[in-house]
Amino acid sequence: MGHERLKQLRIGVIGAGNMGTTILEGLLDAGAATADQLMASDPREARRRELDERGVRTSASNLEVARFAELLVLATKPQVFDRMLTEIASGTGPDTLVVSIAAGIPIAAIESQLAPGTRVIRTMPNTPALVGAGATAIAPGTHVSEEDLATVEALFSSIGITEVLEESLLDAVTGLSGSGPAFIFVIIDALSDAGVKVGLHRTTAQRLAAQTVLGAAKMLIETGEHPGKLKDMVASPGGTTIAGLHTLEAGGLRKTLMDAVENATLRSKQLGEELAKKRSGG
Repeated sequence: MGHERLKQLRIGVIGAGNMGTTILEGLLDAGAATADQLMASDPREARRRELDERGVRTSASNLEVARFAELLVLATKPQVFDRMLTEIASGTGPDTLVVSIAAGIPIAAIESQLAPGTRVIRTMPNTPALVGAGATAIAPGTHVSEEDLATVEALFSSIGITEVLEESLLDAVTGLSGSGPAFIFVIIDALSDAGVKVGLHRTTAQRLAAQTVLGAAKMLIETGEHPGKLKDMVASPGGTTIAGLHTLEAGGLRKTLMDAVENATLRSKQLGEELAKKRSGG
């Protein structure tokens, strides 16, 4: 349903940075939209030229893109977000479905600055979207329908998986899947160092470590099994794996990862509050 709806819409992206461009390329690569449905704005001429080469219409004017789009993705940086909302307000309305990927800016604040009746959905994608393996949380605003939700799920399904959640849970999503890739990069780096320590060449160790993490995640997703069960399948009695697992438990790996997600979540809340204070002039 959502995919079919996407093919009927004019889709605009304001801010063709990494994530904005990823969304456009994800739509094209997945066949979820054609280039003539798409338009993007960006102040950088070089970025606009890159998109022009893919057949995507571009403009230096945010308002022009807002007027073009029935589905409008807001992908500018938070520090210029307010100015951008002021620029595009006259190009929005009940016929516009607006999708924000800006961290820390609540739906109510976006709705209040756009034309009355504009349908707003707030999302939290993560950086693995750049390689088509993103995890995006989707939180609907006041005027959003089930069809709107299905459309936005289809949009982000072109670059990974989606979860529809209450807006109040987006800080937790930021702490887990938003910050989580960095935690996994540290784990891969540590596993790679460990491989070097026990005699492997650095390149070999890194490739094996990265593929091991990828393979474990793929097994978990495709089997639907609890991670504890899959762990038990690897850990044979008196073997190498259980010896290593004992070391992880002794080092407090579980607690450390849980604390990392919790602290990242708390920091996300703090940043949102600081941003709200700045925006209100407090």
